[in-house]
Amino acid sequence: MSKRIAILATHGFEESELKSPKEHLEAQGWTAEIISPEAGTIKAWADKNWGKEYDVDAVLGSASADDYDALVLPGGVINPDQLRTNEKALDFVRAFFEAGKPVAAICHGPQTLISAGLVKGRKMTSVKAVSTDLINAGADWHDREVVTDKGLVTSRTPEDLPAFNKKMVEEIMEGQHQPAS
Repeated sequence: MSKRIAILATHGFEESELKSPKEHLEAQGWTAEIISPEAGTIKAWADKNWGKEYDVDAVLGSASADDYDALVLPGGVINPDQLRTNEKALDFVRAFFEAGKPVAAICHGPQTLISAGLVKGRKMTSVKAVSTDLINAGADWHDREVVTDKGLVTSRTPEDLPAFNKKMVEEIMEGQHQPAS
């Protein structure tokens, strides 16, 4: 069964948190496309320095959640900080929740969900540095390698990628969930 997954990122994403899920999704025979506010390439952050550049498949303004089966939000400190102040990014993320499509966010990725107003009452995890922000925004935060809540998959750090990738695929296979209210 063919699936098409959007990976929303911009400069400064944690390289492993984009590369590993993308490769894992593609290993299922699915298409994983990088969506970004800018065209061309975006630069990764890896090992405390700038990493490789990755090709952008679609610019945020021209991408629609209707065209995708799920969304992945990689972390990194710079990436979500840029996305959470971008109204097009927030609208894109909200559209996945409104349609009940699976969303997977790792490390600092949930910061974008906070700004989109999507975490209240949700069971979640994240990197420890974001835990207070999630709790203050109304999330039920847990310190576990992966937490799932009605199609929302969250994990803490790159060390959790095997569990994150596995659970993300399970949720995508289940398909649409009850849309967020």
